[in-house]
Amino acid sequence: MAPKRTPETDPRATLRGGLPDRYLTPDDIAEIFEVPKETVYAWRKKQIGPPGFRIGKHIRYDPAEVLAHVTHLKNIDREAA
Repeated sequence: MAPKRTPETDPRATLRGGLPDRYLTPDDIAEIFEVPKETVYAWRKKQIGPPGFRIGKHIRYDPAEVLAHVTHLKNIDREAA
């Protein structure tokens, strides 16, 4: 059984309340958007998801850029409505 998440350990709650003090992992992105991790990697390959960057063999996401990406998507959606 997975450990119980608290606002301090749940990346979704942290992003809602303010920017986390660390870069996000693909697992964090998958949890935040409630999608499989494979979807996060597909977004990166197609360059349609939040922008990530590589540190060695690891992918990381800047929380500020993730929030900017979400804001951009919301604006596009509002304009289309």
